[in-house]
Amino acid sequence: MSQFACIRLEDEAATAAIAGQIAARLGPGDTLLLEGPIGAGKTTFARALIRARLGRPQEDVPSPTFTLVQTYEADGVEIWHCDLYRLTDSQQIFELGLEDAFATAICLIEWPDRLGPDLPADALICCFEAGTGHHDLTLCGSDTWQARLEAMHD
Repeated sequence: MSQFACIRLEDEAATAAIAGQIAARLGPGDTLLLEGPIGAGKTTFARALIRARLGRPQEDVPSPTFTLVQTYEADGVEIWHCDLYRLTDSQQIFELGLEDAFATAICLIEWPDRLGPDLPADALICCFEAGTGHHDLTLCGSDTWQARLEAMHD
């Protein structure tokens, strides 16, 4: 795993733009691990990515804080938006069906540390940090992810 991008997100429009660029490059079996403290922009990013993938910028995308998982269908691919903050045991991911989703869906995982040793091997790690008046997004992953995403700014 290597860090290959650090992006300053000045506002929600900038977050939506980056999320849309990443959304266009995702397919079945892709997992994004959304790391960072509360308020760092994880849910805002996930909502923007889902809306971009659905092609519906006004879509209501509720936070899965209490349901743990929200699913969507986009172009024949399921999108799983998961907020694992309330999980107390990594074994609970099996009850959610997340293990199967890792193989067949696009998975957006908030609080991925709750997965314990069950992190998908080739996930894209999206680290969010809140700054004063902006957020920072650092992307880390394999060389494959770097190659897939390097054309984002072209």
